[in-house]
Amino acid sequence: MAKKILITGAGGFVGGFIVEEALKRGYETWAAVRATTSLEYLTDERINIIELDFANPETLKKQISMFIAEKGKWDYIIHNLGATKCANFRDFNRINSDYLRDFTDILCETDGVPEKFLLMSSLSVMGIGDDNNYTPFKTSDIPMPNTFYGVSKLMGEQKIKTIPDFPYIIFRATGVYGPHEKDYYLMIKSIARGFDFSVGFKKQMLTFIYVKDLAHAMIDALESPKAIRKTYFIAEKRGYTQKEFRKIVADALGKKFVIPICAPLWLTRIICRISEQIGIIRMKPSTLNSDKFRIIKQRNWLCDVSDGEKDFNFSPEYDLETGIRESIKWYKQAGWL
Repeated sequence: MAKKILITGAGGFVGGFIVEEALKRGYETWAAVRATTSLEYLTDERINIIELDFANPETLKKQISMFIAEKGKWDYIIHNLGATKCANFRDFNRINSDYLRDFTDILCETDGVPEKFLLMSSLSVMGIGDDNNYTPFKTSDIPMPNTFYGVSKLMGEQKIKTIPDFPYIIFRATGVYGPHEKDYYLMIKSIARGFDFSVGFKKQMLTFIYVKDLAHAMIDALESPKAIRKTYFIAEKRGYTQKEFRKIVADALGKKFVIPICAPLWLTRIICRISEQIGIIRMKPSTLNSDKFRIIKQRNWLCDVSDGEKDFNFSPEYDLETGIRESIKWYKQAGWL
């Protein structure tokens, strides 16, 4: 019989691609969603939809207990549920740390611990790196997050590491892009309109991972006997400067001339604070905020991906140019561009 895999946060940008990859590998695939989650990208009839209420631990325990009693526990779980934008730290902590704590506690209490549990974390847990010599982050480095988002993700990591013999895998992914994604899309849309915005005058080294490569790596890690109770950085092996990234986008769009506009960091900080305050007034998280400014300000996002290469042959199929072209093709077909 096919192994059962559960993917939380399945209705989101990354989640849909994880579900797609799991189906390709022949898994009995369960997509965990909320009652209000859009199923726009979960239309394959082979997908098993399950509603899990992470906001209510008692309800969640009943839902998981009922599933295990009827169908047995999941063999693999990918916990992709998380928040990247929130109006305050309390919300970040609740979604990225408390939900995970309750979930893993319930799995332990119901004898539902899977063979492996992969947590989708972030490179943001590392905090500020070497912005002078551009030394890549290593998994042996001590995380020192400088954003609410990074702190909440690190709290989640620390939680599962403290559970005795818990079969975790942690993926600290870098900038994830691809079809359906909305943050990088705003930058692509700006260049499509002829404006090339950048921030800061000092060189910034960026790293990326195409969403299909990320999903592929997740299943590879679950299937590898070497990948257990370990943490991995997930990114394309090379880095790109801001200028290289924007040129790749402009070329893919066929834009021969784009007006360059470079905003100093002090101005960007003001814009982010104003945007954040507007979001607070509207009671909605804003794309530009204090957390986002700290991320934009950071100059070095390089990381060492050799651990994944050793343990599950991690080797992204898409370089940035190929991934951007495929993404832009989708944006155009979907009417976003």
